[in-house]
Amino acid sequence: MTMTVTLKRGSRGEAVRQVQKALNLLPDGIFGALTEERVKDFQRSKGLTPDGIVGARTLAALFPKAVAQAVTPSHSHAFGNLYDLKKSRRRIDYIAVHCTASPEGQAMTVADIRRIHKKNGWSDIGYHYVIDLDGIVHEGRDVDLSGAHVSGYNSHSIGVVYVGGLERDPHKPYNQLKGKDTRTEMQKAALLSLLMDLRSIYPKAVIQGHRDFSPDLNGNGIIEPSEWIKECPCFDAKTEYSKI
Repeated sequence: MTMTVTLKRGSRGEAVRQVQKALNLLPDGIFGALTEERVKDFQRSKGLTPDGIVGARTLAALFPKAVAQAVTPSHSHAFGNLYDLKKSRRRIDYIAVHCTASPEGQAMTVADIRRIHKKNGWSDIGYHYVIDLDGIVHEGRDVDLSGAHVSGYNSHSIGVVYVGGLERDPHKPYNQLKGKDTRTEMQKAALLSLLMDLRSIYPKAVIQGHRDFSPDLNGNGIIEPSEWIKECPCFDAKTEYSKI
């Protein structure tokens, strides 16, 4: 699969901010002349083509810790754009971002999630991809199979989940923990990379969080917090990844 380049002069959004942070620039989210020149300088330092465009190789070089993670026998991978993703035979209209609704810093494996989902009576883990605390992307349910992650949309969507989503407070019972954007820098980099890859495979698919699938009860065209079925993924994924 060939990575579709989406970050270049004129790009805006959270993806640009993450790149700017890695380059020690003011993260204003606007890919202007200064960002372009700094990208070129970085590319020259890494022996890459200094075109000022952040593609797969440049993104990987910007986040070397994610790249350094080992590929495990269970088909887990560091940084989605370093390997070929399987294209689903299903029509994919949505890429849904989720959190595991687990406390900040608490590790959770694919096997853990699969066990919980099977206990719920599902045939397998409901998500197609899982991003652990170290930013490793693990394969879950086969993408050719409908997931079990957004009721009413499973047949034509891909489910991506990162581990976390709740505050850590040992003095509170689980059901009183508040939602929190707990993504580690490794998770942010891996999630961005994976979503960019998925968009290159499914260019017409809409990326949004689980909460964005909630019904618009007042009919004003906006899914407001009071209308969320659940807070997941505990950050505004629809806005953050709108420029991918």
